[in-house]
Amino acid sequence: GEPRTPAIAALHDDTAAALTPREFHIARLAANGRTRREIATELALSMRTVSNHLNHIYAKLGVTDRESLAAQLDEDGAPSRS
Repeated sequence: GEPRTPAIAALHDDTAAALTPREFHIARLAANGRTRREIATELALSMRTVSNHLNHIYAKLGVTDRESLAAQLDEDGAPSRS
């Protein structure tokens, strides 16, 4: 059937909001196993800012954890539409 939650429905919608360049970068780092602290240090951000970005990324992609995030990103790092 049809997805019932907005985040999951957005994955199936061609007009789904894309990740911002910053979110995309943070998503790739997180999907590759970097911790929030490592991401924050590498990008000169606070851990709270990284957490906020990850929360937005998870909501946009309809995922709840890093394993699901990695599964949603294809080899080029773009959100998967499958």
